[in-house]
Amino acid sequence: MPHSHCHGEHDHDHGNPAELGFQYNLYAKIDKDNLECLNETVDGSGKTVFKPWENRLDRTEFVESDADEELLFNIPFTGNVKLKGIIISSEDTNAHPSKLRLYKNKPNMTFDDVTMEPDQVFELQKDSEGILEYAPKIVIFSSVSHLTMHFPSNFGADNTKIFYIGLKGEWTPGHKHGVTICTYEARPNLDDHKLKHLDSVSRHIE
Repeated sequence: MPHSHCHGEHDHDHGNPAELGFQYNLYAKIDKDNLECLNETVDGSGKTVFKPWENRLDRTEFVESDADEELLFNIPFTGNVKLKGIIISSEDTNAHPSKLRLYKNKPNMTFDDVTMEPDQVFELQKDSEGILEYAPKIVIFSSVSHLTMHFPSNFGADNTKIFYIGLKGEWTPGHKHGVTICTYEARPNLDDHKLKHLDSVSRHIE
């Protein structure tokens, strides 16, 4: 029989692992070519932590902060996302991030920009198994084309390590590019129609 635990302070679920893994599939909807991680020790390592659920315990790929304990991810999606859950997994040491600050639809943020008020803040707990789930506010994160994740601190180490970032939610195709093209072409098309209309009217009058 399935069973559940109620942890008021944790708010996490020991559900069916296969089902939970199926839900944590937004890694496939990230525009990896344009994903950016600031202050990573190894260039490109930040992209490796967004991986399939079944690889969440893989310790061969991870990101580690460089100059200090901060990490900043700029995460563009290939469509619009309704973000419903986040899992942050690291090792059970002081290198585990202790706080997460989320920003919605603010591309290309830098450490100079994180002084602005985040859309939501989570106080993180050490999670080496990838089982603690944090719930974003659905009202705020219902139409996300770009997500910024700022990890400002850890539990006392000089550098921060992250092995896995899981994102759960619903994805729908974006229409951003189509709208841009239509808007761009709307004016000349309208002008063409006006000119044709005037010509036909003038010819009709003659």
